[in-house]
Amino acid sequence: MSDTTPIYLDHNATTEPGAEVLAAMLEGMRSLWANPSSTHAPGQAARRALVAARGQIAALLGCQPAELVFTSGATEANHMAMLGALALGRRQGRHRLVLSAVEHPGLLALAERLKGEGTPVDLIGVDDQGRLDLNQARRLIRGDVALVSVMGANNETGVRMPVSDLAELAHAAGALLHVDATQLLGKSLETFESGGADLWSVSAHKIHGPKGIGALVVRKGLALPALLSGRQERQRRGGTENLPAILGFAAAADRCLATLDADLAHMTALSLRLETGLIAALPQVQRYGALAIRLPNTSCLRFGALDADQVLGRLERAGVLASSGAACSAGGTQPSHVLLAMGVSPLLAKAAVRFSLGRHTTAHDIDRAVEAARAAIGPLLQVEVAAPDAFTAAASTGASTGVAMAGTSPAAASSRRADAQPA
Repeated sequence: MSDTTPIYLDHNATTEPGAEVLAAMLEGMRSLWANPSSTHAPGQAARRALVAARGQIAALLGCQPAELVFTSGATEANHMAMLGALALGRRQGRHRLVLSAVEHPGLLALAERLKGEGTPVDLIGVDDQGRLDLNQARRLIRGDVALVSVMGANNETGVRMPVSDLAELAHAAGALLHVDATQLLGKSLETFESGGADLWSVSAHKIHGPKGIGALVVRKGLALPALLSGRQERQRRGGTENLPAILGFAAAADRCLATLDADLAHMTALSLRLETGLIAALPQVQRYGALAIRLPNTSCLRFGALDADQVLGRLERAGVLASSGAACSAGGTQPSHVLLAMGVSPLLAKAAVRFSLGRHTTAHDIDRAVEAARAAIGPLLQVEVAAPDAFTAAASTGASTGVAMAGTSPAAASSRRADAQPA
């Protein structure tokens, strides 16, 4: 790869489709274009391909093929899980929803809409490292709860959530547990079965698959009402299956499962290299959630109190592509709700920059990114140090909250990342 090729460090937002994915999709459109519900020979060939792909994806997710419901992505799967679980719960006198305060904006927006329609909604807070407050969870999860919903790992900070603990609490109260596992795929050994959830949402484009295809895993025996009526997907999701995209998802799942252990080790080592390099080059770098168990690929940082948009603009001109928190809200000017929930001041929340690595990231990429940051951001930080009044004001309103200072050992953070992977 040429040293002029942009360095893509935004894999939590999306990933480049793999060559095997493109080939599978093209073959599906060329040879398996018939409707899988048709009884003629071409239709049945498409049906067989659909069945095989379902099995391949289920192997990665750790579920039974029959538990897998294809959707247009994780957003639809999340809606299906929440609305379906709430409908089931209401039949049993359960009408309350419990979510974490750091869920994806799309799911929080749905919860806010339901709250406006009269559904009680409670949010579980997090500590200054982004770790879920289990004591508050114990107080909130009671017998009137229909659904507890939580991310498997936060998309902005990479902080892992205690899924097994929440499953125990939810089930003891008679509630269902939904996990938005979008960020777990390809970055964790956790599976649907190992976590104990009842519902699991995933999206193919996070693992080098196509956009527009995802799935909701529905535990066997759970009669979840359909979001879209129809006969497909065992009458759980209407609409002709998007077979080319499903075949691409299956190809991505096969590749992901085959290289998962190596990918996890690779990303862990490179994240440590990135954080160590940035802290050595720019001592003002500070890390959010550094004391928590995190995904092996995600680093949420700030460069002093510099605004993220300014930092990202300079990095992009230097050939480094990163993000300011969730891509779905990156066009806005509001501070990250995740960092605000961690107690970070609004000004410093707007300074957060997320680097998220992938299987194709190289050590050379990381070294180039560190040098680019030193050259592009270093002069701005020198100005900040020379005129620290704004930074001092920010610090007095929560600069240290949720942040590990540059002196905190990146090696210790790497150990916590490794601890995040189940044996």
